[in-house]
Amino acid sequence: MSGDYSIYTGQKKTFTIPDYVLFSLTLAVSAGIGLFFAIKDRNNVNSKEFLFGGKDMYVLPVAMSLLVTFLSALTLLGTPAEMYNYTTMFWWLCLAFVCAMVLASVVFTPFFYNLQVTSVFQYLELRFSKPVRDLASLIYILQTSAYMSFVLYAPSLALNAVTGFDLWGSVSAVGIVVTLYTALGGMKAVLWANTFQALVIMAGLLAVLIQGSIVMGGFQNAWDIAGNRSRIYFHDFSFDPTTRHSFWSVVIGGSFFWTSLYGVNQAQVQKALSCPSVSKAQLAFFVSLPGLMLIVSLCCMIGIVMYAFYADCHPMAFNNLITNSDQLLPFFVMDILGHVPGLPGVFVSSLFSGSLSTISSSLNALGAIIPRDIIKPYCCPNISDKSITILSKVVVFIFGGVAIGLAVLVSQLGSVMQSAYSVYSILNGPLFGLFILGMFFPWANAWGALVGTVTSLAFMCWIGFCAFVNRVSTAKLSPVFTHGCNWSVTTTAMTVTTTLGTTTSGSSEMTTVAASSDPFIPMYKLSYLLYTPTAMAVLVIVALFVSLITGCRDPHTMDPRLICPLFDRLFPCMPEMILRPLRCGVNHNVDYRNKVYEKADELPEKIQPVDDNGVEMKPSRDAEAGDLKGGTINQGFEPIDARTSEPEEFVTHF
Repeated sequence: MSGDYSIYTGQKKTFTIPDYVLFSLTLAVSAGIGLFFAIKDRNNVNSKEFLFGGKDMYVLPVAMSLLVTFLSALTLLGTPAEMYNYTTMFWWLCLAFVCAMVLASVVFTPFFYNLQVTSVFQYLELRFSKPVRDLASLIYILQTSAYMSFVLYAPSLALNAVTGFDLWGSVSAVGIVVTLYTALGGMKAVLWANTFQALVIMAGLLAVLIQGSIVMGGFQNAWDIAGNRSRIYFHDFSFDPTTRHSFWSVVIGGSFFWTSLYGVNQAQVQKALSCPSVSKAQLAFFVSLPGLMLIVSLCCMIGIVMYAFYADCHPMAFNNLITNSDQLLPFFVMDILGHVPGLPGVFVSSLFSGSLSTISSSLNALGAIIPRDIIKPYCCPNISDKSITILSKVVVFIFGGVAIGLAVLVSQLGSVMQSAYSVYSILNGPLFGLFILGMFFPWANAWGALVGTVTSLAFMCWIGFCAFVNRVSTAKLSPVFTHGCNWSVTTTAMTVTTTLGTTTSGSSEMTTVAASSDPFIPMYKLSYLLYTPTAMAVLVIVALFVSLITGCRDPHTMDPRLICPLFDRLFPCMPEMILRPLRCGVNHNVDYRNKVYEKADELPEKIQPVDDNGVEMKPSRDAEAGDLKGGTINQGFEPIDARTSEPEEFVTHF
């Protein structure tokens, strides 16, 4: 390699005018998309259009948005750093993506699509009770607000440290732009802007990988260097749950985590519901899968090239060139691309495109949840659809400002990436467990759901807090060196150094913890990838136990649309004699639309009437004050005019 790089010349590269221009263009195009749809749909103001794109969106933009929503800047920065600091075990995550996408598309997407709810938390009220819905909504709002602030702040901090890119200028610019185009254009702006941002992310990652491979004399050479220094490692099949990244923790833990994101997360479900049919929503998931695997694989390959490039001059070990792993990739990019005007700007654009895609999807989800789950039930029960739409836009503006404000608070924390993933996983697990409980365990009741959620949340907060207090960390067992550095400094002679350990031939990772007499130390070492399945298991076990004590629900009396026939979905060709007992007593063959009931209070709980053609019904003006005695479930109802209003929520009978 020539001595053109900062590790040899002793000079950090900085942004040039072309870099700032390209970054500004990314923000301008994203804002322009929002403005375009705001003008185009200015005469069509309703919640269905704003929150679901009219439920007539094409497969491609939905697939691209599903692809990049949770591939934020944290992922784009963190995955290469993972390859650099540890080993390639994390690459098994691609297998977890396959499992998650199959489950999300085959099991969860048809379930929520058939319910036709605006907020996924409406389901929790239909299945359990209003307090359960409120608790879950509040957890999600807290989780999403915190995550947006991390996603907004982390890339700005990393770039500021290594390029001089203005920290709060970038935070403010990105926060304002994403808030504007999401509030103005709604779901259509989010989907098409995400499509553009997906292309920018691909371009940025490819530019870094190609140039990095050229500098290293080919990717194979970089692979060989990393392999010779214990970085290429795929065969850790340890069953120890404290192993940070074993095959089982990455594949099984990762499958649960990503299934929760693609199966029950409001942002992703809302996009699936924007498709005109279940089959197109499922197709969008499968179209996004190759792209998801490609982006993560590109990040892993960049991490390998990055390690090979710094194999003899670890920038964190020598003279504090950078202070933490969050800055490794930007430092590397400025080293290999800094001499080409504009290319660093492409990378920065890709990094912030990850932030834009995540924040816009999250804001759109909050715009659906808060008016429906918080404001309408408690403040304005008779609010019109037009007012709901306006309220959704106001919520987007408010929480865009909240994200910028919380970024200031996040700046006072330590490692933002570790904090982000820890907070998100701790809150995500109980939410996922709540949906699993409702969909697959018909005996569970509302008391079980409430107690299980609180217990699971408290348990995960305890583990996360104690892991932080006891300074649980993972040792990097492969050596790093500084003998190849040529930075001009007046320090002691450079020597070979290692970080927190020595080279071993066994497991690539180990977890260390400060000396403590706490007997629960082994629990604090739990791999963060197992947080979601652990929280889910705790919730389900506690909830079923409480339900047993307080009185289990009778599966025969439940609306079958509130219970997912898991084995029918996964194994539709299985004989009926096997499937029948696996349905746990829920009769999915009952047609509630034409069943006759003697009294209104004999109706199955919370059913949305539909006519013989499947068109949803609402109470007729002449029958709003009457009951349904002596007739079918559709008596006293009239079809909903889909052109003037969105489908009403399930009619609730208590």
